[in-house]
Amino acid sequence: MGEWLKRLVENIKKLWATWSLAQKLVLVAIVAVVVIGLILLFSVSASPTMTPVIDAPIRDVDAQDRIVTRLNAEGVKTSVSGSGVIMVPDEATARRMRVILIREDLIPQGTDPWAIFDRERWTLTDFERNVNLQRAIHQMVTDHIKALEEVDDANVTLVIPTKELFEADQNPVSASVVLTPKPGSDITENRKKIEGIQKILKFAVEGLKDENIVITDQRGIVLNDFTGMADMDRLALIEKGNKMIRNLEAQYRAAILSSLQSIFGSDRVRDLNIKIEMNLSRQSVNTEEFFPVTLKPRTPGLSYDDSEMAPSVTRSKSTSSTTWKGSGFNPEGPSGVEGQTPPAFRDMSNLYGEVTQETLVDNEEINKRVIQEERTPTIDRVTVSANIDGVWTIKKDEQGKEIVTNGSLEREYTPVSADDLRAAAALIQNSIGYNASRGDSVTVQSIPIDRSGQFAEEDAKLLKEKRFRFALLLAVIGLILLFAGFLVFRIISREIERRRRNEEEERARREQELRENALMQAEEEDAQVVMSVEERSRLELQESIANTARQHPEDVASLIRTWLLDE
Repeated sequence: MGEWLKRLVENIKKLWATWSLAQKLVLVAIVAVVVIGLILLFSVSASPTMTPVIDAPIRDVDAQDRIVTRLNAEGVKTSVSGSGVIMVPDEATARRMRVILIREDLIPQGTDPWAIFDRERWTLTDFERNVNLQRAIHQMVTDHIKALEEVDDANVTLVIPTKELFEADQNPVSASVVLTPKPGSDITENRKKIEGIQKILKFAVEGLKDENIVITDQRGIVLNDFTGMADMDRLALIEKGNKMIRNLEAQYRAAILSSLQSIFGSDRVRDLNIKIEMNLSRQSVNTEEFFPVTLKPRTPGLSYDDSEMAPSVTRSKSTSSTTWKGSGFNPEGPSGVEGQTPPAFRDMSNLYGEVTQETLVDNEEINKRVIQEERTPTIDRVTVSANIDGVWTIKKDEQGKEIVTNGSLEREYTPVSADDLRAAAALIQNSIGYNASRGDSVTVQSIPIDRSGQFAEEDAKLLKEKRFRFALLLAVIGLILLFAGFLVFRIISREIERRRRNEEEERARREQELRENALMQAEEEDAQVVMSVEERSRLELQESIANTARQHPEDVASLIRTWLLDE
């Protein structure tokens, strides 16, 4: 075997060496295509197969869309085949989704319920067929119930008796289920979920009725005893009705309060009470009405009603008349036998008489209307009470100042006028759909609201403002006095400075005159004055300062003041 393989490899190598480049590329392409095809084949064959939720195809597009939407809401990936069969990824998901579809009545009408539990079995005898059928039904029902998310375990027992010849001898089909809920589940208290399990059983087992189904929990408490829950249902309905009444009262109150507060102000309208009495029972009413016949309808555009009405119209009329004249005859019976005619009529025998009879039959037609309606909860009575506060104004004296007594402002109350109260009552009546025939009542009054706390805050605020104004006045007066003192001090200081500056200028002027006079005398005497460089510089500086002082006395005074302050 090894030598044959070696020869085969050598032959392939020799053949490969003799091939051209084009032949080699063609061979490589063929091998690549074969490998890719094998990979795709294995990947497709290894992909998971889809499981039908309902084996029967669903032709109704709307029903198909409802089922697909519900499955998508559970986060399940679905696909619909060309024949209308809805598919899900695996069998466990299919069982769980079947339970949901049955519980929510999403199985289309006309769909064979046995298609959900379809199991193909081949047996030899009818007995074995029946046994396998019961097994399949039992296993399928158990799997469906266990597929529920809130069921930890389920034990199902089905009793399907054999068919008897006579119906009176036939025993009913019965079923019992013991549920073990998961921790935290409310399936034992949720009536809708228990009814869903009942529907699963009835769908799966032919002839099974509600009264023959018993569902208990692991402690043996019956869960599907809905007859004992009638009181609970009644209480739940009453609670829902009361909640509906409270919501309606809240809506009316918000609408009315918003309207009144936008007119009178939010601070003046605080109290608004609404009471709605409703009949929460459901009633079926059959009404038969008779109304006149319209002979002529009202002409459009006229300001008055010109229609013609009649209580009825004649459909047919018949008249008959009968006239009889002659002698009456009372038979007496056989000869020799006394008749049984009463004596009063016996005396009238063989008398001449005349009878005239007229008959008139008139058939009249009237309009008739038959109304059949089912009344839902209706409002029996609505009562509304509202209080609108008046206006408080602060009293003022003749000068327009507020009158204060014992530290409090004097106020005057002005109630709401009767016209405004009537207008507010009419507004409320239109808001609630007022109906006097059912006893509705609307009361609007103007009662003063206790505002002692508000008035105390206003008085405290007024006192604080007065104190602030007084302190501000004192501060302004102090600032004015301080500014006046500063001005006086400034004026006095300037006057003193001016006098001192004048004295210094006068002294400097006299000294300058003395120096000039001395120089003039020295020149006149032809005296040789020998000056040093420093003395000449000092003299020139003094002359420059003197000239500057003459030209700019204010600058010189400021400079001198600066020197004095520095010293």
